[in-house]
Parts: sequence; C-alpha cells; structure tokens
Amino acid sequence: MHSPRPHGAVDPELARSFLERFLRETKSPVDPASRWREIAEQIRDTGTYTHTSAELTWGARVAWRNSARCIGRLYWNSLAVRDRRHVSRPDEVAAQCAGHLRETWRGGRIRPTLTVFAPDTPTGPQVRIWNEQLIRYAGYRRADGTPVGDGRNLGITDLAHELGWRGEGTEFDPLPLIIEGRDGRLRPYALPPDAIREIALTHPEHPGFADLGLRWHAVPAISNMRLEIGGVSYSAAPFNGWYMGTEIGARNLVDADRYDALPAIAELFALDTSSERTLWRDRALIELNRAVLHSFDTAGATITDHHTESTRFLRHVEREAEAGRRCPADWSWIVPPVSGGLTPVYHRYYDDHDEHTLTPAYVLDEAATRRAAGEVGGLG
Repeated sequence: MHSPRPHGAVDPELARSFLERFLRETKSPVDPASRWREIAEQIRDTGTYTHTSAELTWGARVAWRNSARCIGRLYWNSLAVRDRRHVSRPDEVAAQCAGHLRETWRGGRIRPTLTVFAPDTPTGPQVRIWNEQLIRYAGYRRADGTPVGDGRNLGITDLAHELGWRGEGTEFDPLPLIIEGRDGRLRPYALPPDAIREIALTHPEHPGFADLGLRWHAVPAISNMRLEIGGVSYSAAPFNGWYMGTEIGARNLVDADRYDALPAIAELFALDTSSERTLWRDRALIELNRAVLHSFDTAGATITDHHTESTRFLRHVEREAEAGRRCPADWSWIVPPVSGGLTPVYHRYYDDHDEHTLTPAYVLDEAATRRAAGEVGGLG
C-alpha cells in the first residue's frame, strides 16, 4: 500500500515503479538502466532524487488523471507545467503564484496549469501554501456572530489578521496568500489586483439580478494539495482547471455556512417561500446557475456546464478503457449537485479505487485541511 512520505528518505521502490511506468507509457528513448542508476545513487547519497523535466510533466499530468474526484479529466494530457523547483523563498513563491494566475488567464481562455515549487527534502517541506485556493474570499464575524463574506474562511481570515493583514470588510475581499517558509514562519502576501479576475454576476433576463452584488473569481487554483511523484513530495504545487458552473452556483454561493444566496434570489424573483413544497430553493438555484453561466460567457471566461462536462467525462472513461487503464472515480463527486439524474454520469457505477494507492497523485491530508482553516496548533 502506498503511503505519503512527507518526511524521511524516498522509498526506492516507489521511485523504480514510477520510472518503469513513465518509460513504458511515454515510450521514452531514455536508457532504463542508466536512468535507474542515477536515481538510486541520488537516493543513496541525499535521501531523494531529482525528476527530469519530462518526468515531472508526465507525473503531474497523470496525477490529474488519477484524481478520482475530478470530473474534468478529459484534457489531463494538456496540463501546462510551470517548473519552478528552484523557488522556495516565500516572497518569490507569492510572486510566482501571481504569475501563474496571469498566465493561465489568457484573455479568458483559461488553460489548465500547474506551478511546482521546491520539492520536500528528507527533513520536510521547503515551502507550503496554507490557502485552500490561490484566490479565496475572506470571512468576517459580525458582532452577533453571523458571517460577512465567505463563512468557510473565517479561521484563515483570523490568521491573516494575526499576521498583520487587514481586509476592507466587504463580502468579496480576496485573502492574502499565507506562505510558510523553511523556517516555519508564516508570511501574508496580498495578490496584485491584476492577478485576480472576477466575474460580476448578471442574469440573462432579470436586470435586477446585478443589484444583488454577487461575483466570483474566474480561476479555481487549488493550492493546499501535495503533489506526489515517484516517492518525491512537492508540498507547494498549485494547479487549476476551469470552473464547472455548479461549483459556484450550487455550492460556493449557496451553502448555508457560506454565502447563502438563495433567499435573496427567491425574493428577487418573487418566489413563494411559504413552504418547501413550492420548491422555491430549486427554482432559485436554477436561476443562479443560469446567471453564472451567462456572466462567464458574457465576460469571455472559460466555464463549463454540468451536462456538457458529464458527457466529456464518459468520453474520458472510454479513452482510458481503450488505453487499457482503469479510471478511478468517486461517484459522489462525479455526479453534479444540480440535476444529477439528468446527466449520464449518474446512471452507472465506476471502478473501485483506493485513493491511498493512486500514484502519481494530488494528496490532501488532514493537516493541510486544518492549515487551510487557519488552525495553527499541533500542525506538523
């Protein structure tokens, strides 16, 4: 069973298995015996080894291919990899994260992109990004305890305040990046405004929708997952695809502990909220999702809908089968949170998988989840 090794020497068996798969699948002209000798010597002398550029790129792409909770894997082999393994200083990491957001934008034609920073050493990570995503909105507490902004981020907002950052107290204040260097010190870095692309939400038929002041950022760049390739861990490796509309319109703006937008939308559309049996929540949810897709389309920003992406995912499953590979998939994540039964991914089961055996992989462990919530005590 594969287990994460964020501390300690690289397991040579993981390194050898990765090399064999890389050479077999890519049909690389590299001499296997020679390359293995290089790797084995590096592990013996340093406790770790250095991936070639080709190994790193293939490993990052396959890690996406192995992501059982991601519906958007059809384009896994087009992931752009920004190799920044020479970067570990927190200020340089922050600058490169801003560069990542600028480069992936491409005038709205968002490209799946990963930036990989200095790898972990046998004594631990050289750098970590605490934020769940490169762009997240702050959450503040009113005097009565109710949240302003994103209630999911109350803890990390408090931590940012402790580190000296001050937001404006609005519903959509971008949080600073909180980066931990090799010395264990946490430092906040505000993202430059030109690195944050936001979409103000409007509705295709109801002009009053804009008055709700809803918005969301265009690039979902996950930043607290560890990339593991052949026994080497990269604790800082932010990556993005593009949004599926339901992520924003059925979760981010809808969850009761986040923006809880449905009551205001129901009022705008004069829906009968006297009983759950009027299905006012469902009707408001659809109008919000229409607004999300309409607004991104109007802004020229890449986004997909859950019907299209479900069809694309099944095409990915078919391609994997044709290549002789199993396709790991977590049904509860693959089926979209809106109209699941109307999508083709709902009406089938998927290969059983053990997320702890998938490699290369993007790994989210409990400590990373706690860091993203701003919890400092007891973290390794």
